[in-house]
Amino acid sequence: MPKLILYILFFIAAVPALAQNTLTGKVIDQATQEPLIGATVYLPDLRRGAASNSTGDFQIRNLPQGRFLVQISYVGFVTTARSITINGDTKINFPLSSSATEINTVIITGVSASTEMRRNPVPTSVINSQQLNQRSASNIIDAIAHAPGISQISTGAAISKPVIRGLSANRVVTLNNGMRQEGQQWGDEHGIEIDEASVDRAEIVKGPGSIMYGSDAMAGVINFIAADPVEEGRIVSSLTSGYQTNNRLQTYSLFNAGNINGFNWQARLSSKQAGNYRNRYDGPVYNSGFNELNGSGYIGLNKSWGFSHLNFSSFNQEIGLVEGERDENGNFLKIWPESDSTTTELPVTPADLKGYHLDIPRQSINHRRIALQNNFILGASRLAVNVDYQQNLRKEYGNALDENEKSLFFDLQTVSYDAKYFLPEVNGWETTFGLSGMQQRNKNKGIEFLIPEYRLQDAGVFGFTKKTFGHLNISGGLRFDQRWLTADALYLNENEVPVPNSTDASFIKFMGFKTNFSNISGSLGGTYDFSEKVSVKLNAARGFRAPNISELASNGIHEGTIRYEVGNSNLNPETSLQVDAGINANTEHVTLGLSGFYNAVQHYIFAEKLTSAFGGDSLSGDPNDLAATFKYVQGNARLVGGEVSLDIHPHPLDWLHFENSFSLVRGTQANQPDSTKYLTFIPAPRLVSELRVNLKKFSSVFRNIFARLELEHNFRQNRFYRAYGTETATPAYTLLNGGLGADITNGKRTLATLYFTVSNLFDVAYQNHLSRLKYAAVNEATNRRGVYNIGRNFGLRLHIPVSFTIHHPK
Repeated sequence: MPKLILYILFFIAAVPALAQNTLTGKVIDQATQEPLIGATVYLPDLRRGAASNSTGDFQIRNLPQGRFLVQISYVGFVTTARSITINGDTKINFPLSSSATEINTVIITGVSASTEMRRNPVPTSVINSQQLNQRSASNIIDAIAHAPGISQISTGAAISKPVIRGLSANRVVTLNNGMRQEGQQWGDEHGIEIDEASVDRAEIVKGPGSIMYGSDAMAGVINFIAADPVEEGRIVSSLTSGYQTNNRLQTYSLFNAGNINGFNWQARLSSKQAGNYRNRYDGPVYNSGFNELNGSGYIGLNKSWGFSHLNFSSFNQEIGLVEGERDENGNFLKIWPESDSTTTELPVTPADLKGYHLDIPRQSINHRRIALQNNFILGASRLAVNVDYQQNLRKEYGNALDENEKSLFFDLQTVSYDAKYFLPEVNGWETTFGLSGMQQRNKNKGIEFLIPEYRLQDAGVFGFTKKTFGHLNISGGLRFDQRWLTADALYLNENEVPVPNSTDASFIKFMGFKTNFSNISGSLGGTYDFSEKVSVKLNAARGFRAPNISELASNGIHEGTIRYEVGNSNLNPETSLQVDAGINANTEHVTLGLSGFYNAVQHYIFAEKLTSAFGGDSLSGDPNDLAATFKYVQGNARLVGGEVSLDIHPHPLDWLHFENSFSLVRGTQANQPDSTKYLTFIPAPRLVSELRVNLKKFSSVFRNIFARLELEHNFRQNRFYRAYGTETATPAYTLLNGGLGADITNGKRTLATLYFTVSNLFDVAYQNHLSRLKYAAVNEATNRRGVYNIGRNFGLRLHIPVSFTIHHPK
């Protein structure tokens, strides 16, 4: 397959150029009319861009004819988007205003082509590289989880799953540079296999994105995007290193990219290593460390006919799994070989809590990916064709007598594809037709079996269109999906070793079955601009999600989730109807955003704690046993809520910003008693207030200085699923976070960028309602249940860029 892809690349390189158009112009400060040096001019649909020079001028050559959206960005200024028509040599100047608002930021997720954020009726947010760098985080989901409407289900410092407005796991589609990321999304303790260092920005669609991505996008879509290709004739490199004090997290990342006559590339190598994190109540949390070694990048061609990029990535992570067992003195316990055949539990020593050693149980993840992304200009139309191959290897080790024995070992291989045809614009209508799907196979290679081996096929077709009528922008579309799933039977003998048929078996671990699901999804919405400063949005969407393999067929103790899981092969697919409404107002002094939603989900699937698979309180009959039994059940759910954001940036004090956001989700089941009325794992209401200072020029040495102080208050969550002790209430808590940083220059160019961050400054001992470690064992010394979240954490990050010009375009 790799050879075939290379042949395609070389063939594409031989295609004659269709047109030789050039876009030139100047980027200036709207207020002072001074040129802006180093501003980025970028055409997302073509993946072509340039930076402005010392006079503010830019040039992008070898562009096709057509109408495209161009994005202009510069640190400390509003990111601006404008549709332009390229026909021959085109010259356009772009004035940028200094302000805190970014309501026109270009987005590319969940829509047919690049679209201005304010014109997209689906609630969408963008988290850029500056925002990602200005806070402490231990993984990419942790880095975005403070955005309004976004939360995370966490298992310690290394494992985080995104939550969009109360929905997570297979209800959220994660994209890696625009293509689906397929790992073991069904597992609560399975994180996202994307290197945090490789992400330049994250685009988040809050609401059903099923039109573009089919099943699983009921809650929304998160697209993690690497840095844009560099401009023609440039080679850039960088070294980034960081350190965090709480768990001694060390990070390193090497990056190189270039663009020579349309041949461009990116390459990144990064690593992480963290020890045990600590908090005020638990001290160092035993076996909570992790390490990573990752590589990613692409090689490709950008010509006037479009582009073709061959992407690759390798994500490799080792994680300790926290169980939380302690002795009567509150010391964490470790499993220790007592003899060749028996183990015992011993209190950990001070030496066990230092360093970077990972103990049993632990988890190993290897995610490999190769993807070919193509975009062909066909006259006034455009064709995008993408295909990728992924292999996800997930291993769990739980035997202290043989630390290399794989208790669970999933080998998931996925081939996915999508094609979109962008029709020529007709009377203002921009229409796209497309198809997408995947083939997937999962094998069990461990000695324990949680889910059966299975094969999955998925296919869908869709149509999407949009048009602008004066101040009104409307868009909508329909999609049909079909999914086929075949699960294999598994027979075990008395030693729990697989045998080929039921005749030789002592029991059946999994019953084989075949099933299929199909459904229609769609959306219709619009935005109306009362003026350049005020706009409103309304969108209605129908989503669809097929049950995953764990929900249908799991049967076994899952070390990572500290529970026994039982599937339900009679589950129906989930469907949803969500209505979103919002208003945005942007004035000289204030930016206000209000958004609300109502989401009705039929056949909502969740895990309910049972008395036992055998009739007791748990598998052992002990109500506090770690291996409590959970079975997947269904009900009709309603989720309502929204977000409010208020940014005060008083003119002429444009360097000062007071940003506030409030997020609220309420999740309930219809016609249920109080004990089962509320949905599981619904985030508590959250209020975030941030005072931020941005100074573009402080001296000839320091530029783009920022300082931020953030107050994050999570309210008490007393609306929870009480039945059988499935969940418990979570008290309120308040965290103080902050940071400061600056570009260090020699007066002409940036030599380095330095970031200093702090989270949980007052070392508050707290448990987030979505922390799975909240339900670990009781600490008998304190009578507190579970393990607490990370305490005070200082961070330092240094970024050193290097770049040079190969030649000047003529």
